[in-house]
Amino acid sequence: MVAKVALLSVFFKAGIVEFATGLVERGFVIYSSTGTFKALKDAGVPVTDIAEVTGMPSILGHRVVTLHPKVHGGLLSLEIEEHLRDLEQYGIPKIGLVCVDLYPHEQEIAREGATFASVIEKIDIGGPTLLSSGAKGGRVVICQPADRQRVLDWLDAGCPNEFQFCNALAFKADGVVSRYRLASARYRSQGEWDGFVGHLVRACLYGENPWMTPAGLYSTDTGDPFALERFEPLIGSPSLVNYTDLDRLLQILTHIAAAYELNGLLVPFMAVAVKHGNPCAAVVGHDPARVLRELVTCDSQSIMGGVVMINFPLTEALADILLTHEMPEGKKRLIDTLAASGFVMSDVAEVFRRKHDKCRVLQNQALACLGLNAIDSATRFRYVRGGFLKQPNYTYVLDLRDVNLQRFGPSPSLGQLLDVLLAWAISATSNSNTITAVLQGRLIADAVGQQSRVRACKLAAMIAADTGRSLKGTVVASDSFFPFTDGPEKLAQEGVAVIFATSGSINDKAVQDFCVQRGVSLLQIPDKIARGFYMH
Repeated sequence: MVAKVALLSVFFKAGIVEFATGLVERGFVIYSSTGTFKALKDAGVPVTDIAEVTGMPSILGHRVVTLHPKVHGGLLSLEIEEHLRDLEQYGIPKIGLVCVDLYPHEQEIAREGATFASVIEKIDIGGPTLLSSGAKGGRVVICQPADRQRVLDWLDAGCPNEFQFCNALAFKADGVVSRYRLASARYRSQGEWDGFVGHLVRACLYGENPWMTPAGLYSTDTGDPFALERFEPLIGSPSLVNYTDLDRLLQILTHIAAAYELNGLLVPFMAVAVKHGNPCAAVVGHDPARVLRELVTCDSQSIMGGVVMINFPLTEALADILLTHEMPEGKKRLIDTLAASGFVMSDVAEVFRRKHDKCRVLQNQALACLGLNAIDSATRFRYVRGGFLKQPNYTYVLDLRDVNLQRFGPSPSLGQLLDVLLAWAISATSNSNTITAVLQGRLIADAVGQQSRVRACKLAAMIAADTGRSLKGTVVASDSFFPFTDGPEKLAQEGVAVIFATSGSINDKAVQDFCVQRGVSLLQIPDKIARGFYMH
C-alpha cells in the first residue's frame, strides 16, 4: 500500500496547489521545499518544509536542498527488516509519492542570449535524483503534470495493479531523466555525445517483414505539429512501412510548399503519392478536383496500393475522384494509406470501405498550413552497425532569384519556372541518383536510385512511355550535376525543354554548350549549395 507521505518539488507551479489539495483530501502528509513550499503555504495547503525533516536548510544558493539521506532513504527503502530498522533508528519517514518537474534546461539551451554559465545553472541535480530514487524504490513517481489527475483517480480506485501502475510511472521518469541528461551531455560536449530518447506512441503489427517484431512509432516529444504522432488515425493502424512513406511524403510536400512561398507564390493544392518510398504521382494546382484527377492518372499502375498525402480537406466528391476516376464501373482504386488535412464527410469509414479491408486514413490539420515554417530542421540519425550516423536535415529550398543561379540557352516561361520548383522539390527528396520530369504541374516520371545519371535519364524516358506519355516539352530536375553530356543528350533526344541541375563537374562547360546548341534551357546552382542527394 502507498505510504501516505508525498514530496512535491516543482519548477512550474501551475496546478500544484490543486494537486496537493487533492492529496491532502486523500489523507496525505505533504513535504515540500522552498518555492513549492511557499506556493502551497500561501494557498493554505497544510505542508511541511523538507528542511524540518532533514534538519538542514537549503545551501549553496539553493543548489543543495533535497540531496539528503533522510529524503532518499525515505524513497529507496524496501519492506525488509534492515531497511525498516534504519528508518526507525534515524527518524526517516517513508515517502510514498514524489512529484517533480525539472529546471527548464533544454529551454535555456535554446534561449537566445543563453550563455554557458546560464545553461549550467539550469541543470537540475536534485530533481532527477528524486525521480531516480523514487523509481528505484517503487514509489508513485510523477514527472509530468498530465499524470497528476491520473494518480488521484488511481488512489480513489483503491490502487489497483500497484506494481504495474508504479512501474509505468517509473520507466517514464527514467526516460525523462535520460533525455534531460542527454541534453546536458550534447550541449557540454558540443555534439561529441549525442543520441535520442523516445517513447512508444503507436505499436505496429510488424516491421518491414512479418518476422520483424516488435515494431512501432516512437515520439521524442518535439512538439512539432507535423510529427507523425500528430497524424490522427481515423481508420486502421498504419504499418511501419506506412510511417516511413508518410515521413517521405512530408519531406516532399514541405519542400514543394516552401519553394512556392520562398519564390513569392501562393502555396497550391498539392497531392503526392509514393510507392516503396519514392513519388510515383504528384500534382499541384488551384482546383483540388483537377489535382486529384491528374494524380490518379500520373501512373495508374504504380499508385495502386500507394500512400497518398494531400494538403486540403477531402469531401465525399473528392474522395470519389481519388477512388474511382477512370476505374472500371463498380471498382475502387486500392489506396493503402491516405493522409489529409481533414475529411468533410458523414462517414469516413463507409467512404473508404473495401470488399475485404479498408484504406488506412489519417488526418492532421497542420497539413493545410504548409510553407517555409514546415521544413524539418531537426537532426537526422541513422542506425549503422555498432552505432549511428548523424547529419543536419535537408533544409535547402530553391530560390529562383538566387544570385548563384546561372541560366544557359532559351529563357524558360513562367509556367516552366513553376515546373522547375516542383521537379526540384521531388528530385531533391527522392532516393539518389534521381531524374524527375514534370509538365504543367504534374509529375511525368521520377527515375530514382540509379547508379549512373545517364541511366536515370533513360529510365525517366521509359517510365514516361510506360504511362503513355513522353518527355517532350517537360522540365527535368537532376539532384546533382551531369558528369558528362550523355545525360543531357538523352534528355534532348526525348524533347526535354528545361533542365535544372547543379554545377561542379569538370565537364560543366561541355554540358552548358551542349544545351545551348540544342536549344534546351539549362539552370544551374553550385553543387555545394543545392545538391539534392537524399536517403542513401
